[in-house]
This record gives sequence, structure tokens and C-alpha cells, in this order.
Amino acid sequence: MVGCGAIALLFTATVLAGFVELRSQLLGPEGHYFDSQGVRIHYTDEGTGVPVVLVHGLGMTAHVQWRRSGQIDMFKERYRVITLDNRGHGRSDKPHDPGQYGAEMSEDLARLLDHLQIKKTHVVGYSLGGIITLKFVATHPDRVLSAAVCASGWGGQRPTPENIAFAEAVAQGFERGEIGLVLKRLGGYLQLNFAERLGVRTVLTLSGMSHSLAAVVRGMPGLDVTEEQLRANTVPVLTIIGDKDGLLSDAQALHDHMANHTLVILPGANHGSAVGAVSFLPELEPFMQNSTTKTSP
Repeated sequence: MVGCGAIALLFTATVLAGFVELRSQLLGPEGHYFDSQGVRIHYTDEGTGVPVVLVHGLGMTAHVQWRRSGQIDMFKERYRVITLDNRGHGRSDKPHDPGQYGAEMSEDLARLLDHLQIKKTHVVGYSLGGIITLKFVATHPDRVLSAAVCASGWGGQRPTPENIAFAEAVAQGFERGEIGLVLKRLGGYLQLNFAERLGVRTVLTLSGMSHSLAAVVRGMPGLDVTEEQLRANTVPVLTIIGDKDGLLSDAQALHDHMANHTLVILPGANHGSAVGAVSFLPELEPFMQNSTTKTSP
């Protein structure tokens, strides 16, 4: 007869083995690291040609957002493709101080370009990555050939009590390992059952991301871009978003206020599926090609 202790050890070993496999699926192959003002940032660098930096969304990793969707393999046929795990995510450091996020997430892009000695690049951001990209365009337009602010937009300067309370509720949800409010805001494109919610909670807790994601949300006002900055924009900017995305109104607001902006709406796509849509790359790549200057980046 097997004792309770042996059963407990077997169960623990099984759970740990499952987590190791899941962690591998989330993080993907290990690349390189650089120091961004004291925060260690993980990045990959593949392919040759004009550079493009891919910036992932909240709670994601570069591997899940860009490699598993097939975008890296398609891009690197023609471009030098650079991805990073945003601070607070993946293999990068995960500070718990909200002051370490906000504008610092955009500055990580500038520091990465400096580290790689790249003067100018295309930047493609998805969801939170789109917000980071928008901030980067506003603060470092001289470093950008073109920018894609996908599955994202501009919410305007609306620091209402309701918005502040909602953001804090989202942050507290992350601390508990819950993402229901986030999914609702993005259009409710996923309905998680009990086992899936438990799995999310386990992953966030064991990966160390529950508190760092809360800090990301609390630091997001530092990524705000003003209407004046949007209207003064000189960089070619494209937004690709699904018509079922909960952020569609933000994308439309961005289009209404930003100079040199193009909006493409994908029929039938939601917040999670636009990046894998058949028409995503065919819409994005001609825009990038048309925006590439003769000046070497």
C-alpha cells in the first residue's frame, strides 16, 4: 500500500513536471539579455535586412505572441526581426514597483536599439504593445521608420474616477490570479471555465507575473499620449484591429485624432485572433515597405 506521503510527492512531481512543460511553451527558446537602467530585459534577434521590433501584449510573452502565431518565421524571410519580453513579463525582470513601468516600457525599446546599435526601425505592437509603440512614436519619432499599433488605440485623456477604479480592480485581480475583467474589457472573446481559471491563477503565481502585471497596470498612466502629440505626428502609423475587438472604439479614436494614421478593420476578428488572421501580414507588410526610407536604419 502506497503511503500518503508518497502520493503527495507523486502529485507534486506531476504538477511540477506539467508546469515545467507549460513554462517552456510560454517562454520559448532563450535568447539574449541587456541591462535597461537596472532591469534585465530578454530579447531575440533573427534574420537580416531592415529591422522590425515586435512588442507583445499584457500578460503575454514574445514567444506566444509572435513565434507561436508564425509571425517571426514570416517576417525573418525579409527582415531582421527583434522581439523582447516586456519588463514584468516572460524571461525579463519583474519589478513590483509601478514606477518601474509606464514610460520605462517605451524607453526599453530605445535602449534596446542603442544596445544593438540600430538607428531606425519598424515597430509593431499588439494590445499593450501597441500602447507602448504609440508612446515610442510620440517620444522617439526619429527612431521609427513605421509603426503598427495593432489591437489597440487611444483612450483619450480620461482619468475619471470610474477609469481609475477599474484599473485598480484589474490590478487587484492580477494579484489574485484573475483576468476576468481584462477579458471583458477586450470584448469577452474568451470564456474560461473553472479549470481554466485555476490554470491561469497557477501560471501567474508560479511564473511570478501576478504582482508584476498588477504593477504594469498601475503604471500605465505613464504611457499616456496627448492629443497634441497625436496631431503633430509625422511617422506613418497603421492600426489593424478586429471588428469584434473591445478596443475598436479606441482604435477609431486614434484614427480620428492622429496625423499620418491608417486604420484597417478585419471582419470577424476579435482581440485575440487578429494577429493570426490570414490578412494580418498582407495588410502590414506593404505598409512597412512603403514606409521604408532610403536612409539606412
